[in-house]
Amino acid sequence: MGLLHLTDTQQEIQRLARDYAQRELTPLAGERDRESRFDRAMITQMAELGFLGMLIPEQYEGLGLDAQSYLLALEEIAVGDATAAVTLSVHNSLPTQMILNFGNDAQRQTFLPRMARGEWLGAFALSEPEAGSDAGSLRTQAVRDGDHWVLNGTKAWVSHGNEAQVILCMARTDTADARRGSKGISTFILTPDLPGFHLTKKENKMGLRASPTLQIVLDNCRVPADRLVGEEGKGLTYALGSLDHGRLGIAAQAVGIARAALEASARYMTERKQFGKAIAEFQAIQFKLADMATRITAARTLLHTAAAAKERGERVTRFSSMAKLFATETAMWVTTQAVQIYGGYGYVTDYPVERHMRDAKVTEIYEGTSEIQRIVIARETLAAAAAADGSLPD
Repeated sequence: MGLLHLTDTQQEIQRLARDYAQRELTPLAGERDRESRFDRAMITQMAELGFLGMLIPEQYEGLGLDAQSYLLALEEIAVGDATAAVTLSVHNSLPTQMILNFGNDAQRQTFLPRMARGEWLGAFALSEPEAGSDAGSLRTQAVRDGDHWVLNGTKAWVSHGNEAQVILCMARTDTADARRGSKGISTFILTPDLPGFHLTKKENKMGLRASPTLQIVLDNCRVPADRLVGEEGKGLTYALGSLDHGRLGIAAQAVGIARAALEASARYMTERKQFGKAIAEFQAIQFKLADMATRITAARTLLHTAAAAKERGERVTRFSSMAKLFATETAMWVTTQAVQIYGGYGYVTDYPVERHMRDAKVTEIYEGTSEIQRIVIARETLAAAAAADGSLPD
């Protein structure tokens, strides 16, 4: 962490998260993975430490911390257990921030304090079976009926959807004969007690197995009208704006996963002996370690450059996509190298690097694939260059 200038508060948050992750998360991470077991006690522990309210202002019982403090903690949690990090990231980056930034005061007062305390876990429902990268094509329909909205449709890939008490859901509020694309989508606050709300398929995943991923079916789901977030028709704009922040969280998760693989590899290199000496003495292995460490440091530096720009109030769409793209591809590359360093042992579940590799893969996919990030980066760069009379932006 030497390249970052951290305040005393940031260093303390980093130490707190690291100590917690090493003490409580790492020892049972493999067991939770094998059993595909979500650990609710883990959520309670993180809530007691304030991690579920890091970005929620103090007036709503949160800590009101800056983005960099949050990302430092998230990285440390990911080193301990990536599934804990994804829960922390989704909760902090998407539902709480959408309610905070776009909800009304009654919604903030109703939901944010309990979410900050960890009594209510937040989730995010944007994707559908046929609307992933093309989120504007989603089909879930919301129709006004008196003092309710009636929702029908299926939401896919909802992280911890069966454990959440507050779910931010995007649905169309335009009509079938007047489709307005992304401008016809609104955001609603769902709770599992609503009539017509059904949890269905739980995905059997390659990685992040202790973090459940569900489909949600809305069958004439009646949602009170006061659960509409912000203005009708602006839901996708709200969601995509929140994803700028969410992608920084995914980048921090990826850096943490890569770091876990690097640290495991460094330990193994000094213990494993071949040809009469530790494999750490072989230059070919040292070069792998050097490249792993360099890429991780570069990813972290890009991540916190983006976070600093966000704290200054700058537009960070391009930087957040850069950070996510580079950090997630770094995580996949580093974990692959870690498995190679372990050799045959890296391919079996007795050692953690195969889990790190499986966990890393999805970071290149969710909250915008690497291909989507490249599209965003290219579009933003061209726009910035045009605005600067053809010169490339900083």
